[in-house]
Amino acid sequence: MVVVTGSESTGKTTLASDLAREFGTVWVPEYSQMYAVEQLELGRTLESTDVEPIARGEIAAIDAALPTARNELIVLDTDLVSTVVYANHYYGSCPRWIEEAARSRLGDLYLLCDIDVPWVAAAFRDRPHLRAEIQGLFIDTLASFGARVVGVRGTWAERWEIARGAVRHLSFRA
Repeated sequence: MVVVTGSESTGKTTLASDLAREFGTVWVPEYSQMYAVEQLELGRTLESTDVEPIARGEIAAIDAALPTARNELIVLDTDLVSTVVYANHYYGSCPRWIEEAARSRLGDLYLLCDIDVPWVAAAFRDRPHLRAEIQGLFIDTLASFGARVVGVRGTWAERWEIARGAVRHLSFRA
């Protein structure tokens, strides 16, 4: 599994879908974003009680897509590591089972998108002034989980070359 991750508004969705297309495989959209949009449409804001349904939805979406992966490669637009990061950021803690699941379901490669691109506003994004802090949480969490991380930064062309090259070097892509 290749996971495209990082702070909000860093081009994760575009990069994930483009990588899946390039390698002829499936990608899984960010579940938490879809969940947040649904809640906003219902007039609700997210609360700590939403962390567990988000994690369950993320797991279900990934598991449903796995059988359609080509050459054992699947591209995720975030995973449970993001749930851990945002639960800790917004609510000060994350349920233990989610942290354990994030560790046990760790991707083969994390493409960590940098915050060196302009912020793009969206209804579900709310902390442009805290991008560096949140990015630091991603860096720290990925390191504590022992994840294999490649930083993705620069222009779109530079980001694309870094990401595509990193995926090509995975053992199941040789």
